[in-house]
Amino acid sequence: MSALSLKVAMMFSLPAKPYNAIHTRCNGLFFRVGLNGRVIFLNFISNWKQEWLPNPKANLLSGITVALALIPETLAFSIIAGVSPMVGLITSCMIAIIISIAGGRPAMISAATGALALLMVGLVRDHGVEYLFAATILTGVIQLVIGYLKLGNLIRFVPHSVMNGFVNALAIMIFMAQLVHFQGQGWTMYALVGLSLLIVFGLPRLTKKFPSALAAIIVVSAAVLLFKLDVKTVGDVANFSGTLPVFHLPDFVPNLDNLMIILPYSLSMALVGLLESLLTANILDEITDTPSSKNREVKGQGLANLATGFFGGMAGCAMIGQSVINVRSGGRTRLSTLTAGVVLLLLILFLSPAVKEIPMAALVGVMFMVAIGSFNWRSIGEMRRAPIGDSLVMVVTVAVVLYTHNLGLGVIVGVLLSAVVFARRISRLKVESRFHEDGSIAYNVTGQLFFATAADFSEAFDPARDPDRITVDFTRSHVWDHSGVNAIARMRGKYAVAGKSVTITGLNRESGELVEKLGLESYGTL
Repeated sequence: MSALSLKVAMMFSLPAKPYNAIHTRCNGLFFRVGLNGRVIFLNFISNWKQEWLPNPKANLLSGITVALALIPETLAFSIIAGVSPMVGLITSCMIAIIISIAGGRPAMISAATGALALLMVGLVRDHGVEYLFAATILTGVIQLVIGYLKLGNLIRFVPHSVMNGFVNALAIMIFMAQLVHFQGQGWTMYALVGLSLLIVFGLPRLTKKFPSALAAIIVVSAAVLLFKLDVKTVGDVANFSGTLPVFHLPDFVPNLDNLMIILPYSLSMALVGLLESLLTANILDEITDTPSSKNREVKGQGLANLATGFFGGMAGCAMIGQSVINVRSGGRTRLSTLTAGVVLLLLILFLSPAVKEIPMAALVGVMFMVAIGSFNWRSIGEMRRAPIGDSLVMVVTVAVVLYTHNLGLGVIVGVLLSAVVFARRISRLKVESRFHEDGSIAYNVTGQLFFATAADFSEAFDPARDPDRITVDFTRSHVWDHSGVNAIARMRGKYAVAGKSVTITGLNRESGELVEKLGLESYGTL
C-alpha cells in the first residue's frame, strides 16, 4: 500500500471508534429519556385514574346533588352582589368546571360565594358590573402570582381563633344582608320564609336523599303559584336568560386611575377567596384523610377567576358548605366537581324561565340556613374554656369584619393580634433560685430566652449577693437568638468580675450549638 493510500484509509477508519462511542451514548441518553418519560407517563395515568375514576356512580350522583343545591345559593349571592343572577350562574358553572381540572383538592366545590359577593357590593354599586369583570380578571392574576410564588402553605399561619372569627363574621354578614328583602313586604313574606326554614331544617330528619334547600324552593314556589300570592320573585329583582357563556372583554379602560379603583377590591377578593379555599381544603383533608396540593389549588383558583372574568362572571372561591355536602354524599374525585359544573350549566340553558318565578322568600330562607349552618356555634361555648387571648382574637376578628365589611382586613387584624398574643405568652421567663448545703446556689430557668426576655433574665441574678459557686440550669428553657446568648455571656461576665464561677447546665442540642456557634469567648467559655 502506498503512503497516500494508507493516509486515506486512516482518514476514514479513525472516526469509527468515536462514532461508535457517540452512538452508544446517544442510545443510552435516548433510553434514559424514554424510560423517564415512560415513568412520568405511567405516574400521570395512575394519578389521573385515582383522581377521576374511582366509584364513578357515587361521584356522579353527588355532583348532581351539589348542582341542584348550587342554584338557590348562587342566585342569592348574585342578588347580594347586586348583579344579574346570570352572572352568578355563569360564575358557578365556569369555576366548578375549571377547578375540577386545575384545582389541588379533588371533590372540592368552587363557585360564586357569599364571602366574595359581600366584598364586591360597593364596586358594583359605584362603578357598574363591567368594573367587576375587570376586578375579577385582576383577582385571578393576583392569585396566580401567589400560587407561582408557592405561598399557599402560609395558610398554616392563620390561627384557629382567626378562622373561627372569619367563619362567624361571614355568617353574620350573610344573615344581615337578607334583612333588606323584608322592606315593604307583608306577613306573607315572613310566613313563606318560615315555611322555607321549616323545610330546610326538617327534611333532613326524614330523608337526606334530596337537597333540603332545593325542596324548600320547590315547595314555596308551588305554594305561591297555587294560592296566587303577590310576592317578589327573582324575575322582579333581575332579568336573565339561559344562554351559553360567551367571551367578553370588559368595558374598562386599564389606566392607572381605573386600576387603583379595582385594585383594593381585587386584592381583598384574592386573599379572602384563597383563605376560604385553603380553609375548605384543610377541612376536606381531615374528612377524607387524604392530602391536597395547596399551591396547585391557589393557581387553580387564579386560573378559574381569570377565565371567568373574560366570560362575564364574578370572582368565586371554594364553598365550605357545598364541598362538605359533596363529600358527605359520596364525592371523592374530580368527577364530582366536574359533574356539578356541567349539570348546573344544563339547568341554566333549559330551566331559566322557571328560575325567574322563584320567590325571593325561598331564597331568603335558604340564605338564613346557610348563615345558621356556617356559624360555628361551638366556638361560643369554647370561649369560656379557651385562653382569654384566643377568645379576644376571635371577637376582634368578628368586630373588625362587621365594622369594615371587609373579611380580608378582619383576617389580617386577627393574625396580627394573634402574633402579639403569642409573643406575650412566650415572653414569660421565670428564674428560680435554690441554695445548696455546700454553700452554692442553683438557678433554674423556665421559658424561652430570646430578645424579649433577655432583660428579665439579666435582672434575675445578683453577683454581689450570691456565693462563689453558681449553677444555672437550662433544662426547662431554650435559647433562640443572639440576644439570648449575649444575656448568658453578660451574666457570666458580671460574675467573673466579682471573682465567682458560673456553671451552665441543661442546654439542649439546638441551644448548645447556637451558643457554641456565636462563641462569646470574651466572657469565658460557656
